[in-house]
Amino acid sequence: MRISVVDNGGQWTHREWRLLREIGVEADIIPNTTPMEGIAADALILSGGAPRISFEVPKLGITGDYLDQLDIPILGICVGHQFLALHFDGKVGPAEVPEYGKTLVFVDEANDLFDGIPAEFQAWESHNDEIKALTPDFIPLAHSRNCAIQAMKYRKKAFYGVQFHPEVTHTNYGREIFENFIRLARI
Repeated sequence: MRISVVDNGGQWTHREWRLLREIGVEADIIPNTTPMEGIAADALILSGGAPRISFEVPKLGITGDYLDQLDIPILGICVGHQFLALHFDGKVGPAEVPEYGKTLVFVDEANDLFDGIPAEFQAWESHNDEIKALTPDFIPLAHSRNCAIQAMKYRKKAFYGVQFHPEVTHTNYGREIFENFIRLARI
């Protein structure tokens, strides 16, 4: 099993890669401009990153091509989560209440990504933008007090997104969320 972390800039990419390696998964980091033929992974993580989704989408490279052309599990984190929704015609923009620090996440929908995880847990946030609306092709999975779409699943492929950062120790059950995603990639 190999998972590639698509680098969208910022500090999060290496944390995601490191957690995968700690779990025992072969992982690498690839630029978000890596051509399709350069991807040799069983799953992708679209990293959190510095670009603001509301006005810096070109900084996310050819990530849209990965979503359109790959049929492997993909987990979008923070800006990766936002891009996933935006690419499939969702609405994304500045958050009414930007979040930085700890927040409570409430799981609304039982699903594979949150298997074995309590319906309420503490997570680390670092975002100025958020998903405002999803198309019917998505299932909202979790929310927080200030963010209506903390997690989601795309109905047509094994694509998931989380607004919070499961790769940091400040997020309870972050390692378990990664392990659940790895199990999905092995199916």
